[in-house]
Amino acid sequence: MSNQELKQKARAQLGNKLFSNAWLMALLACAIVGAITAGAATVVPGLGALLIFGAIEYGSARLFLDQARSGSPMEIGTLFSGFSSDFGELFLLGFLSSLFIALWSLLLVIPGIVKSYSWALIYYIKRDHPEYDWRQCLNESAAMMNDHKLDLFLLDLSFIGWYLLGSLCFGLGTLWVAPYHKAAKAQFYAELCKEPHII
Repeated sequence: MSNQELKQKARAQLGNKLFSNAWLMALLACAIVGAITAGAATVVPGLGALLIFGAIEYGSARLFLDQARSGSPMEIGTLFSGFSSDFGELFLLGFLSSLFIALWSLLLVIPGIVKSYSWALIYYIKRDHPEYDWRQCLNESAAMMNDHKLDLFLLDLSFIGWYLLGSLCFGLGTLWVAPYHKAAKAQFYAELCKEPHII
């Protein structure tokens, strides 16, 4: 599926209007994630955001993926699902993936970017396979992203213009772009799940 088609599905997922209830609910979800992450970093400098990173990213991925698949309204409570189930495993998933990407980045920037795209699907995979541990999530994501890293990179790249345009409105416009971007990534994963792959 082309990036244009993925973005079209993402817009439909968000109600096709910037001020639709679905888009505003997605915007609220993104704002909550940002506020929680920033708040945790302030309360426990250097450690707070790291502690909750895996759980909140999982909740965000699950929220957008569930909506992409069902078309039903978002349930904001889903954002916090990572805190009530498997928090320890999600902490390891977030911490170790970030650590490994940082270590790969020490070799030069490019290897770190490649690894970040190899493991871009870990939270969606954890949502679909709660029985997987952190290593299985990393391995499954790498398998699914084999030959698709450039596809996701180009999808991300296609949003740069939107972010630049949004930044012209004192940065407020980017608040509407973030849900659109997250919805497109959820659609990307949902489409990729339809293809055969090997762990």
